[in-house]
Amino acid sequence: MGGDERYLIISSDCHAGLPCPEYRPYLDPKYHAAFDGFLAEKQADRAAKMAENADYINAWEEQEGLQGAWDSERRDKELNADGVAGEVLFPDADAITGMESPPFGAGLSAGAIADPELAFAGARAHNRFLAELCAVNPSRRAGVALVPISHDIDRAVAEIEWAAENGLRGGILIPTMWHHRTPYHDPAYDKVWAACQAHDMPVHTHSGEAPQDEYGDNIGIYLAEVVWWAARPMWFLLFSGAFERFPRLKYVVTESAAYWAADMLWKWDTYLGGGHTTKKLAAQLAGKVSRLPSDYFGDNIFIGASTMSREEVRRRYVIGVGTLMWGNDFPHPEGTWPNTVARLEETFHDVPVEDAIRMLGSTAASVYNFDVGALRPLADEIGPTPSDLGQDAGLAVDRDAVRAARWWKEGLVAPGAAT
Repeated sequence: MGGDERYLIISSDCHAGLPCPEYRPYLDPKYHAAFDGFLAEKQADRAAKMAENADYINAWEEQEGLQGAWDSERRDKELNADGVAGEVLFPDADAITGMESPPFGAGLSAGAIADPELAFAGARAHNRFLAELCAVNPSRRAGVALVPISHDIDRAVAEIEWAAENGLRGGILIPTMWHHRTPYHDPAYDKVWAACQAHDMPVHTHSGEAPQDEYGDNIGIYLAEVVWWAARPMWFLLFSGAFERFPRLKYVVTESAAYWAADMLWKWDTYLGGGHTTKKLAAQLAGKVSRLPSDYFGDNIFIGASTMSREEVRRRYVIGVGTLMWGNDFPHPEGTWPNTVARLEETFHDVPVEDAIRMLGSTAASVYNFDVGALRPLADEIGPTPSDLGQDAGLAVDRDAVRAARWWKEGLVAPGAAT
């Protein structure tokens, strides 16, 4: 990319979903009675939210663009206006009252479902809708299949195979929390990781679920914890050796910010590569972690950091430019839609174009196997230019700053090389 060529923007975090009642045709009829109960609960929950915050909800829901959650033509129109050429699609399009969520809560809070039958019924209903939506414009859309792996591993593998065969190349979304079920470091999940590696389907967790039974409706505690819960499965995979057994496996934590990664990488690297601790734990780490933890970031581990903050962009060399993927979070109100270009200018105006290219699109293109050649003509029509973002196209990446960002790695020894 040179001069003022338009950016190819791929949003690593978008959402799609039908209005809840419209999932019925995608459900096996034997689940319809349970679905009626689910719908009644959703309506009651919406009524409670309306009683608390009707003015805000009504104002937000007046936007016609929200129909893009399920309407392909409208969706393309909204993304075009936002400058977004490609997208990765997660469930739960309605982030306010939850009225565009998969049956039985099988989306972002799937771990909370007690009955495996309902967990898979809801996931399959959404996946079948999503496959139809993505098929309308497959070069533009990478759909993420819902796969409640903690509820039944063998059924999960079968659903992964179905998703791969039916165009949901965005990977799978697994429950953030496994509750009383088998945790993700257990080798029983190797069947899942093997299937995902075989089909080059990234494994995701996404912000949403947290142990709300412990703090009820205290939103402050939820906001303090929810990112930690979404990221937690990452270290279960890493330190259980999943990336050693499946070196092409990719894991992405999405819409969970990225600020936590900088200090975490420093601490993990120095724990495992710095002398006494490494020697003491070397035997226990054998075969599980052969590199410093930070070396897995941008290779096996990625962060769909959505609407990155200025501070997270400032820390990009510590976290890893090749780890971070931007997203507009369409159609959620906390995202940048429908004002993405203005928000990108606020965030990226002093960032070298080379770095912006990676965070805004090229890393996501690689992780999700987007056909860049197919998307480029669209990007040339709708994408913002460096000038639109207030950038100096001649600003070069400071290679010394890149090298100095992870200053702590000098002298550290990777666990696989420790003696």
